[in-house]
Amino acid sequence: MKQPTITAKTISLFLAGAILLASCASTTMIQSNPSGAKVYLNGENVGITPFRHTDTRILGSTTTVKLEKDGYNSFNTSFSRDEEVDAGAIVGGFLLLFPFLWTMKYKPIHEYELVPLAPAEHPVIQPNSPPKAKVERLRELKQLLDDKVITQDEFEKEKKKILNEDEK
Repeated sequence: MKQPTITAKTISLFLAGAILLASCASTTMIQSNPSGAKVYLNGENVGITPFRHTDTRILGSTTTVKLEKDGYNSFNTSFSRDEEVDAGAIVGGFLLLFPFLWTMKYKPIHEYELVPLAPAEHPVIQPNSPPKAKVERLRELKQLLDDKVITQDEFEKEKKKILNEDEK
């Protein structure tokens, strides 16, 4: 029988090593709704959504995620390398032991919903809406003060206007 040449052995070892090392990497797609948010991983700006993240971190490693988009609240979360089983790394672990550190991987997709910023303006009064009772208007005014939308001085001025209005 013919012995394999050194080149065939080298190629076989190279391919086996490449397959083994490929099983150490894990990839996830970070998406946001709406898309186009800046992505910060572990405090570092890495791109915008949708963003493909790949790493070779070991089992249980956690990555912090911050998404920012104009007009939306910042979104903070994290994901860990323990979300799904990686069969390739388990097989590799039986051959060389150390790939057991990579037996888990990320979910394929992480999708996050961004929440729009609350309007900082006073509520708009509709021209066709019926007039509200003084008590109801005072309660709304007090709520604006409690929510720190208006200052104490603005509250006092508006309260005085409401209380001095003639009943119709």
